[in-house]
Amino acid sequence: MSDALRPDRNLAMELVRVTEAAALAAGRWVGRGDKNGGDGAAVDAMRELIGTVDMDGVVVIGEGEKDEAPMLYNGEKVGTGNGPAVDVAVDPIDGTRLMAEGRPNSIAVIAVAERGAMFDPSAVFYMRKIAVGPDAVGKIDLSRSTEWNIRSVAEAKGMDVGDLTVCVLDRPRHEELIAEIRAAGAKVRLIMDGDVAGGVAAASDDSSVDMLMGIGGTPEGIITACAMKCMGGEIQGQLWPQDDAERQKAVDAGLDVEAVLGTNDLVRGDNCFFAATGITNGDMVRGVSYRANGAVTRSLVMRSKSGTVRHVEGRHRMAKLREFSSVNYGQASAG
Repeated sequence: MSDALRPDRNLAMELVRVTEAAALAAGRWVGRGDKNGGDGAAVDAMRELIGTVDMDGVVVIGEGEKDEAPMLYNGEKVGTGNGPAVDVAVDPIDGTRLMAEGRPNSIAVIAVAERGAMFDPSAVFYMRKIAVGPDAVGKIDLSRSTEWNIRSVAEAKGMDVGDLTVCVLDRPRHEELIAEIRAAGAKVRLIMDGDVAGGVAAASDDSSVDMLMGIGGTPEGIITACAMKCMGGEIQGQLWPQDDAERQKAVDAGLDVEAVLGTNDLVRGDNCFFAATGITNGDMVRGVSYRANGAVTRSLVMRSKSGTVRHVEGRHRMAKLREFSSVNYGQASAG
C-alpha cells in the first residue's frame, strides 16, 4: 500500500468522534434496564458518524451478519469511500448489561487496521485469552498452565505472586480457572462483562490489574489485539468452539482451533488505531456526564505506529449536536 493510501495520524481523531457519538447516545440509557434500547441508540449514532470518516472501510468485526443486523454488519462498507482501505472492528457498546444496570466499565469502541490485517474468526464466537502489558511481553504461553503463567508474569514485573491481580469474566465456565489462580497465590478481580476494558487495564501502567485470563468473545479479542499493538502489550488467543457444529464450521473455514494465536496473528502490520469512549465510569475512562446545556465525554485514543496514547476530554453542546445530526441525543424512551 502506498504511503498516500495508508491510514494516517489524522484518522485517530476522526475515530474518537465516532465513539463519542455512540457513548453520548448510549449514555441516556444508563441504568434504565434496557440493553436493546441503549445498544440501538449507540449503533445508530456510530453508523452516522462513521459514514463521515475519510476511509474505504469494511466491517470485519461488527454487529453480526447482514440478515441479523441492519447496520454495522460484517462485510458492510463504511466511511466516505475516499482515503485508505481499512478493516474496521466496532462494538458500539462493549458491556451492554453494564450500561443497562449502570455498572462500571461500559465503553464504546472502534479499531481500524490496514485492509486484510484483521483475523477473521468466521463462526467461532469465543476464544481463550491471556493478555499482559509491556513488562510481561514474551513471558506468557497459553499452552502452559495457569500457575506457570502467573509466576512468569510476576517474575517479569518484579512482583510477589501474592500481589498479582488477574482479571477474569465472572462466568460459571471460569470456576476451574479462578480456583487455579487462587491456588497459585494470585488475586482474582471478577468483571461482569467488557473484557476489552479488562485487557486494556492489564496493559496500563496506572491500573491495578496485571493480567487478563479466561474465555471471552473472539471479536473482543481482535479489538484488544489492536489496543495491545498500540500499548506495547501482548495477547494470546485460542479459538474455543462451543459445540461440534461450530468446530466443524471453523475447520471448513480453514481455521486451526488448536493453534495459539499471538498479537500479530490477530492483527497484522504496524499501523492500527484504537479509540474508546466511556459510557459508564470505569478503570480505563470515566463515563458520560451531563450538564445543564451539554455533556462531557472521556476517551482513549491510540495508534500503534507511533505508540501514542492520548486521553481526550470532549465538551459537547447538545443543541449543536441535534442541529447537525439526525441521531436522538435526547432522553431515552420511557417504554
